[in-house]
Amino acid sequence: MPIIRKKLIAGNWKMNKSAGDGAALAKELLEAIGRETAVDVVLCPPFTALESVGHALEGQALKLGAQNMHPERNGAFTGEISAEMLRTLYVSHVILGHSERRQFFGDTDAFVNQKVLAALAHELRPILCVGETLAERESGATLTVVQRQLEAGLSGVKAEQITTVIVAYEPVWAIGTGKVATTEQAQEVHAFIRELLGQLFGAALAQKVRILYGGSMKPANAPELLAQKDIDGGLIGGASLEARSFIELVKAALAAV
Repeated sequence: MPIIRKKLIAGNWKMNKSAGDGAALAKELLEAIGRETAVDVVLCPPFTALESVGHALEGQALKLGAQNMHPERNGAFTGEISAEMLRTLYVSHVILGHSERRQFFGDTDAFVNQKVLAALAHELRPILCVGETLAERESGATLTVVQRQLEAGLSGVKAEQITTVIVAYEPVWAIGTGKVATTEQAQEVHAFIRELLGQLFGAALAQKVRILYGGSMKPANAPELLAQKDIDGGLIGGASLEARSFIELVKAALAAV
């Protein structure tokens, strides 16, 4: 019997939505998809909206995620947020290693790994992002880059922890550009990631890890992407900021179950 991995649609709101706007969007989503349990849905608002969105989601099936965190528990890290702080707001997931963090804020593979380990230690589910730039793809380095980021990001993760980790493949050249990896390109990298996870943690555990696609997934291309064997959901940027498009993506995931 093949392992059935529960589809997951995560909305990364990035630096958008005030506390009030975020709560309003969460309530709109709850009205439409709040009862759906066949697909996991995670909303990742900015830090300032975590509390208001968390209140809106309280007792509901939709889950709350953060967009980043610092690996230390506390201390002189101005502007940063710890895993413990996220836990007090009932956050269950956290995006780590997003390409924008790597590109604009200098997050290295080693620093991302520290965050992954800290998240797991505090019972948060890391959404570990990996992916290549356009120059790296054009030079044929896609799989090399993905392997480096994945192996480094998961260094020190124990076998019994790996199914708590969610991997998101985000071709950097397809984020916010409207460009999308072809279905074949996306599936190729997802299959490579699963094979690599098998080498690191064993084939049985690798089959249980969810791998999301994070490069301009929209209602128009979601059904074809989500039908692929190794694409288990989406890490959604722009299309998560408007209720209608995000609901359509969740429905596409439900149809692919």
